[in-house]
Amino acid sequence: MLLRSLKKLDVESGSCQKLIGLQDLHDCVDNLLLLPVAQALAKEQHEKWFNELLDGSLRLLDVCGIARDALSQTKECTHGLQSTLRRRQGCKMELSREVEKYFASRKVVKKAMQKALKGMQTKLNSKKNEDLAMVSMLKELEAVTLMVFESLLTFIAGPKLQSKSSSWFVVSKLVHPKRIACEGEEKDANEFEKVDAALQSLISHKTSKSDYSMHVQNVQNWMGQLESSIQDVEEVLECLSRRLVKTRVSFLNILNH
Repeated sequence: MLLRSLKKLDVESGSCQKLIGLQDLHDCVDNLLLLPVAQALAKEQHEKWFNELLDGSLRLLDVCGIARDALSQTKECTHGLQSTLRRRQGCKMELSREVEKYFASRKVVKKAMQKALKGMQTKLNSKKNEDLAMVSMLKELEAVTLMVFESLLTFIAGPKLQSKSSSWFVVSKLVHPKRIACEGEEKDANEFEKVDAALQSLISHKTSKSDYSMHVQNVQNWMGQLESSIQDVEEVLECLSRRLVKTRVSFLNILNH
């Protein structure tokens, strides 16, 4: 029932809500692993199952670490670009160079996310067995955790850099939401997409000085929101990382009991 609830949460909620849901679920599982039945399973010729779960727990920690590193790198680049925007608003050439550096960093992050996502495609053994109900539940938890991490990595990677016309449409939607809404419904962009599109538009379009200043201000606003979003996810992800370590320690204790 808890796993079904989290799967529903994965579809309906944002990144932070998904991660908080995982925290609660891992807390419940940690309590379950302290029960005598968990110790008994390990003694009843089921060591191989717990060894697989132990390997899976390491995989989850690796993916969690990749996500945390990507968020940290993106936040650092975002902070640096914001400083440049504040200092050099009037120099478009200087800004263009700094924006290109930001996109280069984002490209590295995107590649890392794509590589991690590709490595997460391994299907877990979901064979049902009444005698191994707990093991099946733990494997399902691992699968759901990977599913949430997949969503998080996709969120961090953001979309591929749009064409100039597509980027301009996104920025126009952000600046003039009511006018664009009349042209048709569009899927809401996440913070990464908003910043990527706004920056690309900033360096790709010839505008008047007043319009350029307005675009710079809009970019600063979206980057501020992105930094805030990253900070929120980082804090929750750090707590979840501690839960994953605790679960791994529980598996080790069961095997060594």
